[in-house]
Amino acid sequence: MTPTITAFERSPDGGRGQARDMRVRWALEEVGQPYEVRLVSFNGMKEPAHLARHPFGQIPTYEEGDLVLFESGSIVFHIAERHAGLLPEDANARARAITWMFAALNTMEPPIMERATAVILERDAAWHEQRLPLVDDRIRKRLADLSRCLGDADWLDGAFSAGDLIMVGVLRRLNRSALLDEYPNLSAYVGRAEARPAFKRAFAAQLAVATAAGRADKVPAASRSLPAPATATFKPPDDSGQDPGGCASRRLVPPVRRHASAETG
Repeated sequence: MTPTITAFERSPDGGRGQARDMRVRWALEEVGQPYEVRLVSFNGMKEPAHLARHPFGQIPTYEEGDLVLFESGSIVFHIAERHAGLLPEDANARARAITWMFAALNTMEPPIMERATAVILERDAAWHEQRLPLVDDRIRKRLADLSRCLGDADWLDGAFSAGDLIMVGVLRRLNRSALLDEYPNLSAYVGRAEARPAFKRAFAAQLAVATAAGRADKVPAASRSLPAPATATFKPPDDSGQDPGGCASRRLVPPVRRHASAETG
């Protein structure tokens, strides 16, 4: 069964691969699993049909038969459990890879997201210039610890795993700052991950959405379409009228139309 994920119709990152559906796309590309994409507008994220999938009205979500998941870490873990290639077979190595997933989301990501909030949403606040250096110092402490753990290895624990995928997804949020460059082994680590063919396919798929959205003001709504990348196909926003009474555990009525391009109007 081909899973369906949700992604921004107009991503706030402009196609830089930082929206969290990127992690899910990347995982699916790594394991060679075809998938479909339902694009969701900011208004659509608050509609009953989407809230039935994600109680907090965010993206990504993941649908596969009766299973509906939200939270990128949970989705990537499910993909890694279901398919070979992202978790080691050895039980101890597998547990360590999962631990790195949690470390990325629980230890590394919070201060990095705090920085994003400070830079994007709080830059006009009177205390912004005093706050940002404090946040950066907290990030440097985490980066120094991670740099020490990685050392001169290619990946965190042997072969590339879901732990590396999530960790790199978090670290890439620092790409527009100079913080990562202070730790050459971490910068090289991210570069190795970005050079993986699966990453490139996932990035191209997400960028195609942003490119199409960028043309939206110039192209008549009736003629807007999005070319399908190698593994992903696209479906229109859900028009099933799903009641929000259940959360992610409720089976969703599939969209009426399915095709290999998505209207963005």
